[in-house]
Amino acid sequence: MPKHIAEMLVETATMELPDTKTLRLQWPEGYDIEFKTGQFITVYFPDAPEYKRAYSLSSSALDRGCFEITIKRDGKMGTRLVDWVKAGQKLWVIPPTGRFLPVLEPNKHLICIAGGSGVTPFRGFVREATRRKLETKISVLYSVRTTTDIIFNDEFRKLEQDNPNFKFHVTCTRLDATHPWDGRRGRIDADWVRSHITDLPNTVFYACGPNALVEATENLVLKELKVPKEQMKTEKWG
Repeated sequence: MPKHIAEMLVETATMELPDTKTLRLQWPEGYDIEFKTGQFITVYFPDAPEYKRAYSLSSSALDRGCFEITIKRDGKMGTRLVDWVKAGQKLWVIPPTGRFLPVLEPNKHLICIAGGSGVTPFRGFVREATRRKLETKISVLYSVRTTTDIIFNDEFRKLEQDNPNFKFHVTCTRLDATHPWDGRRGRIDADWVRSHITDLPNTVFYACGPNALVEATENLVLKELKVPKEQMKTEKWG
C-alpha cells in the first residue's frame, strides 16, 4: 500500500531549551492511522521536498490527532526547524515506521540510556506506560552536560509522581565543582547501569542518539555487562 503522506499544520512550537524545540503536528481532517510508540516520522518542507529528515516521535501512540517531534538545532534541517518554524506553518509528513518499540509487559524492566536529544522517544514510552497504568518498570538513565541541558525535566518528574514503576535518573558531565547539584556527576558507566539491574533475564536495554553514543552504549551493555544481544534495542542518528 502507498504511504499516506500528508501536509500537517504546526499546531504549537515549544522551545524546550535554547537549542531544542518540540513541534506538535496536527493531523489533517480524515487522517487516522495506526502506529506504535517508539516509531519515527519523516518530515520535509513544501519548498524543499528533496530534503527529508527522520525524527523519533516524542509523543506516544495514545496521543491521537497529532504527532510530536523534539528537534535539536543540528544541520540544515534541524537549524531551520528550531530557528524558523512557527505555529501556523506546514510540513509534509511521511507516516511512522521503525522497530524501536517498548516491550510493555508486566514482568519487564526497560533500562533506557540516552544523552542529549536521545531521550526524546523515551518520553513516549513513559507516557504510554503511565496512561495505561502498566506494571512495566522503566528506568531512564540520562546523561547531560549541565542541569540546563535536561529535556522534559518537569514532565519526567511529574510522570515519576504518577507512575510508581518509572524512575528518571540524570547524570551531569560538565558541572563546575561549586554547582549545588546534588545528583550524580560523570559519564554513564557500567557500574551505574549495573546498579539499576534487578532481574537481568527480564531486562531490555534501549539506547538512542548519535552513532558514537549508541555504539559506546552497545559496548558497555553487550561487552562489559555481557548482556545477550537480543535484550538490546538501538536507534542511531547520523
